[in-house]
Amino acid sequence: MCNLYRLSPAREEVARLFSVSIGQIGNWASGEVYPGYPGVVVAQGELRSMVWGFPLVFKGKNGQPLKPKAVNNTRADKLDTFMWRYSFQERRCLIPVSAFAEAEGEKGAKTRTWFTLPDEEVYAVAGIWRETPEWGLAYSMVMTEACIHVADVHDRMPVILKREQWADWLDGPPDAASLLCRPYPDLVVCDRTTDSWVRRSSTQTN
Repeated sequence: MCNLYRLSPAREEVARLFSVSIGQIGNWASGEVYPGYPGVVVAQGELRSMVWGFPLVFKGKNGQPLKPKAVNNTRADKLDTFMWRYSFQERRCLIPVSAFAEAEGEKGAKTRTWFTLPDEEVYAVAGIWRETPEWGLAYSMVMTEACIHVADVHDRMPVILKREQWADWLDGPPDAASLLCRPYPDLVVCDRTTDSWVRRSSTQTN
């Protein structure tokens, strides 16, 4: 499952690429995006800041609510279950992505392997969103079976949408949108690095 991606261009360029206006962005800036932190999505005709992951709240031994866990991935074959159903039916979004990463290697020494599309500075990944009492607006990334270019690293990958599919994902009926949740059919470029998976920028704490 995807727990890290990056978006390189500035917000103005991203909005131009998706032909939308810039809405409520908040403190989001381009760069790496982690679960439980802000990213941006295209929703309701705007580029908007939301937290990556639907909050899932657990309770402690004394019944007190614990810090929510970010459920940042949504399996395509589970979109009709209660947690995801209404967001999928009513609130789909596009997630602008420059590259997504998977962890690869031995436990304790995993490195970052990045996946990009050739000649695409930004591409769209399928997402769903909703309002939450814990974090405000939040989104989750839809995952499907891995294509041949990803499968030797992970058995699942984000649903990558071609430009001609954007409108169908955003505004089409759920039955039509569900047909878009399939492995990406074209080339995905794999870039294996020696960067530690657990590395965090100075602003990341989780």
